[in-house]
Amino acid sequence: MPYIPHTEQDVREMLATIGVDSIDDLFVEIPEDLRLKGQLDIPKQMDEHTLLGYMQGLSEQNLDLSRTVCYLGAGIYDRFIPSTVGAVLSRGEFLTAYTPYQPEASQGYLQTIYEFQSMVAELYGMDIANASMYDGATSMAEAAIMATGIKKRNRVAASRAIHPNSRKVLGTYCWSMDVQVDDLHTEDGATTDWSNVTEDTACVIVQYPNFYGVIEDLAAARKAADKVGAMLIVVADPTACGILPPPGEFGADVVVGEGQPLGIPMGFGGPLLGLFACKTEYVRLIPGRIVGRTTDAEGRTGFTMTLRTREQDIRREKATSNICTNEALMALASTVYMSALGKNGLRKVAETSVRNTQYAIQKLTEAGGRLRFGGKVFGEFVLELPKSASAVRDALLEQGILAGLPLGDYDPTLENCLLIAVTEVRTKAQIDDFAMKLKKELGN
Repeated sequence: MPYIPHTEQDVREMLATIGVDSIDDLFVEIPEDLRLKGQLDIPKQMDEHTLLGYMQGLSEQNLDLSRTVCYLGAGIYDRFIPSTVGAVLSRGEFLTAYTPYQPEASQGYLQTIYEFQSMVAELYGMDIANASMYDGATSMAEAAIMATGIKKRNRVAASRAIHPNSRKVLGTYCWSMDVQVDDLHTEDGATTDWSNVTEDTACVIVQYPNFYGVIEDLAAARKAADKVGAMLIVVADPTACGILPPPGEFGADVVVGEGQPLGIPMGFGGPLLGLFACKTEYVRLIPGRIVGRTTDAEGRTGFTMTLRTREQDIRREKATSNICTNEALMALASTVYMSALGKNGLRKVAETSVRNTQYAIQKLTEAGGRLRFGGKVFGEFVLELPKSASAVRDALLEQGILAGLPLGDYDPTLENCLLIAVTEVRTKAQIDDFAMKLKKELGN
């Protein structure tokens, strides 16, 4: 056991101190027939150099984004991350920190969380924002449950154009709380049918832009909610809000979203970051926690966690949420990202995404696809093909292109459709290559 520092003499002394004869005596509660006999059936040990080479070989069997051009989005996006983000995140005082319960020792981290909240609130056009949400899906579900408590109603109306995975999370939350989820049906990729918004509806939920990349009419959603006195919850892409009117301008009560596009790598689908902003009147009801700015006894500016009594670790069964940890490191990544880009930089990211998307639409439709939906889009669109989207995706993947998300598993009527994301990092040459290979694959 080369990594265990105890000598045989050390082991004997420890066993004698606790009053047993052998290490096996420590496991007498485990039945004899369940105990391991002999050595584990594992490969022969390797020295460090050999092991690194072996692991490198395993990793090369995976296809990563260094060897493919990514058009896969659907909630997690291949966006440029300035090197500043990783440099700040890797500092020990941030990387090893957890929840800053002691403000006198955590002013730096508390300030970054405060700045994060301020930036998210401004980006979404809302009064306040919190910290510590897990991801966009749970942020949306927490907002819906909060709305049922505020309105004392047990139904929520959610657009069918919300990300299917987020809808599943919403369904799980609502099932556990005996809340009914009603569908808001779509036409041409956008929410148009508000008939399921009734007097029992606590909130109307729409995504902006929606799962298909289509920009929803938030004014219509606000009108539908107002008609029955319901709240409006908007699931908003933070990058899109760099160029689109923020949901707050339409009177949204709560705005939630996924913060991954703001400086967090795609990874293997995580870690993620939930964004949550709302009107001031709901500040004592929102999940998670808020960091506030104050002054100390000597009048100096300081930061501290506040309004945490909604959390499970404080109020137990009386808590308004089961969110009782935080995503501070991911929030810091987004804070550094937004600080590095600034308002103009974020707008340029959004504008470049729009230009690249429109160019991709032009070239890919010329290659033999067609736009499935006619509404205005941001950064993502649905391309209908004359053959199976999954087959086309697989064929193009062998040619170094991750062509997008086949939608047949989510909606059988979209069997031949690909959801394609085009971010600011895609180049004209890459899009032209995609179009050329797609055209060849379609036999055009």
